[in-house]
Parts: sequence; structure tokens; C-alpha cells
Amino acid sequence: MNLLALVAESKQRLEEAGVSFGHGTTNAADEAAWLVLHALNLPLDTPLGPDDEASKRPVAPEEYAQAATLLGARISTRKPAAYLTREAWLQGVPFYVDERVIVPRSLIAELLVDGGIDYWLLESTHKVLDLCTGNGSLGILAAMVYPDVVVTAADISADALAVARINVDKHAMQERITLVQSDGLDAVHDTFDLILCNPPYVNAQSMAALPAEYKAEPFIALDGNQAGGSGDGMDFVRTLLSSVCTKLSEDGVLVLEIGNERDFFEAAFPDLEVVWLETSAGEDQVLLVTYDALQRLQTH
Repeated sequence: MNLLALVAESKQRLEEAGVSFGHGTTNAADEAAWLVLHALNLPLDTPLGPDDEASKRPVAPEEYAQAATLLGARISTRKPAAYLTREAWLQGVPFYVDERVIVPRSLIAELLVDGGIDYWLLESTHKVLDLCTGNGSLGILAAMVYPDVVVTAADISADALAVARINVDKHAMQERITLVQSDGLDAVHDTFDLILCNPPYVNAQSMAALPAEYKAEPFIALDGNQAGGSGDGMDFVRTLLSSVCTKLSEDGVLVLEIGNERDFFEAAFPDLEVVWLETSAGEDQVLLVTYDALQRLQTH
């Protein structure tokens, strides 16, 4: 058997097992390639076209067994592949992950790398807050994209911050990124020019319907109803927007991801003026709001 045939066989097994995707890949073909290449210690960008020499590489019996074991674990545990490989990629940058954090997939990463928020930033933009940082990926990407900024990366979870520490060290960002344990903004003591936040925002109905792969992730990082609210997923966001002005400079902006919850967000904040930002998932998943707009919200 060659490499291409092993990937094809693995793809078929994933499809037959009915696993769910969305943690780095969106389909069985890409997931199969990821798992096989990882199991065989091959670069993840190995070309796998029918005419590529790498595709014709013979697979030794022990390599086949390694790939089969990893694939079997993916199917039997329903854990995201990133938990099994201990690695996730975001905008071409590798990050360590394990079950202490959600698998990084924020669309805010696109906006950072593609310059999608640069219009709202100034020469004076210097301090960045990555709130609900998880494994630290957004804060690290912000530091990579904007070499003049310093970043505070905050999360309520000490476990998540331990993973973020691994990634900060991995990318040699110790001098520019400070990790803070904080329940929302409670322990964040500074004023920022840019706040990035991918908070827990999943509504109650969606939480109940999540596939097993998502239920393998930390509940606290997904569930937006932990304050006992109406089930619309906006509990954390309500608390954030009620006080974020105190942590934002007058020229500052908040970039907030709310996924598929735009209807719930607009119902919760009908008077808030926001800018919806275009991403690969459309123009209704990430929003930007200015200090002035947040101030006007407080007066309503």
C-alpha cells in the first residue's frame, strides 16, 4: 500500500464512522490526511495528489499500524484530532493543545493576519488584550502581526493559562505577552487600544445539540448561559459590554466573535452600533465596536 491509498482508506473509515469535523478540518479527506501524516511523522504539507511522488511512497506494516491506531482513537473517542496529535494550526502557525482548552479556530485570527481590522487601528495602538485567550493563539498572532504591541492574555481557567504558557514559550513571546487569570475583566488592570475576545457564546439549544467532538472540549469555554440567563448565550457578553469601556482607550476598539449567534446578539443589544467584519464564514460572525459606540450604549 502507498501513502495515497492509506489516506483514501482512512477517509472512507471516517465517513463510515460518521465523525464530526470543525476543529482544524472541515471534511473527511483533510482529516484523514492530517492523521496519517502525523502518524507517519511526515510534514503536514506533504503533497498528496495522484501524480505527486510523495503519494507513491510505500507504507511499511508498522506505519500502517500506527496510522490505524490513531484513526481508531479518533473514531472510538470522538475527540477532535488536535487532542490526539497535541497540535492545532491557525493561520499557518502551530499551537500546542490538549483537553484543557478548546481547539483554536477563531475567525479573528483571519482578520489579524489579513489586515481586516487595520483600518480601525492607529499608530498609537500599543496595548492589546486577548480576553478568553484559551491556548493563547490570538494573543500570539496579534504579537506576530503587530511587532510594536504588547499583549495581555487573560482567561478564567488556570488550566487554559498553563497551555497558553506552553505556546508563549514555544513562540518566544515571553517579553511581549503577559498571562493573567481573570474572571472576565475583573483582574485586568490596564487600559487597552485593542481588545480581542472570542467568548463563550453558544446558546442553550445549540449546546444541547453539539456533536461529541465539541462536548469533548471544556464546557466553560463554549456555554454562553452560565450566569443563568435566558438561554440566548449572551451572559458573558452582557457582562463584558457593561464594563468594557473602563478598559478601553478612547480611540480603542473591541473585536468580538459571536459565531452563529448574530440574531441573539442583536436581540440582546438592539441599540449598539457595530461593524460586522467579513471573514471566510461570512459577515455575521465577528463584529467590531468602538469606544464611542460603547459609551453611547451606556447612556441608553
